[in-house]
Amino acid sequence: MTATFLPETPSQTAGPYVHIGLALAAAGNPTRELEIWNELAKPDAPGEHILLTGQVFDGNGNLVRDSFLEVWQANHEGIYDPIYDQSKPFNGFGRTATTFDSGDWTVKTVKPGKVLDSLGRPMAPHINLALFARGINIHLQTRIYFEDEGEANAICPVLNFVEPPRRPTLMAKRFDDNGQVGYRFDIYLQGPQETVFFDF
Repeated sequence: MTATFLPETPSQTAGPYVHIGLALAAAGNPTRELEIWNELAKPDAPGEHILLTGQVFDGNGNLVRDSFLEVWQANHEGIYDPIYDQSKPFNGFGRTATTFDSGDWTVKTVKPGKVLDSLGRPMAPHINLALFARGINIHLQTRIYFEDEGEANAICPVLNFVEPPRRPTLMAKRFDDNGQVGYRFDIYLQGPQETVFFDF
């Protein structure tokens, strides 16, 4: 008996089309009532409220204005909640997209607490991020760490797998905007400043 192998299904990059179904506001379309978007924390959510913002750059240093990002994180106590419910003050999953004009993306959330790895070691506070964009067949995954968590970063088992010269590509830089704590995290797809991406 001869084995029959089916051909692989052709892949296609996300392109701008992902916005039509998952980033309606960014595409200029009306939003739905139950939209998973960039506000993970409502005003009454416990923890330190922060604004995450950044841009995405290609290998030539040009803005990627049509990228789509998904973030998931633990709450301020370092606990992941597997159930998404928009009525809750905090949900650890959200979506955002770069704008077609300025190329900025934003997320409103709370700063996550430390999470233990599978061996019980504390990982530094971080936010997981998946990036979809034109020219990328399989989404890229990285982590956002915080530059002001020096002690936790120094002993984080995952961060310590990364070569020291490359660790700054994973650090969000803190800023203050009229009393609002913010962190800037720019993503570089290629080039000398290329962000570290993980194969989870």
